[in-house]
Amino acid sequence: MSYPEYLTAEETLAKAKTGLGLPPIVVLCGSTRFMDEFADANLRLTARGRIVLSVGCNMKVEHELWADPEDAEILKVQLDILHRRKILLADEVLVVGDYVGQSTRGEIDYARSLGKPIRFTDAGLAADFDGEVQA
Repeated sequence: MSYPEYLTAEETLAKAKTGLGLPPIVVLCGSTRFMDEFADANLRLTARGRIVLSVGCNMKVEHELWADPEDAEILKVQLDILHRRKILLADEVLVVGDYVGQSTRGEIDYARSLGKPIRFTDAGLAADFDGEVQA
């Protein structure tokens, strides 16, 4: 008697994305100090037919949602969790900018743990992380 093969959650997601005919999904990671570069990468990848996931807000710019320091800390944790879910959903990661802080380093480590391809807009960082430079 044979038993059915059960797919992992990741395999089920990959199969669903293929079945839906979705184009590759790219998640942008990096410091929000590079918001102009995020916008440019988003534009270029979208023009190449990719679905682009990016940061949802820049907490370095004043806003009522994070004006209170306690609210800001809670939101930062929520946004970090949400961004990791974007990494999980994505087919590949593009690290934007020429600086990697603790948060971005954690995202790179998480993406690697999932076996996601990681590319960089900066050749120096690509070399530091054994990654590929974005063409």
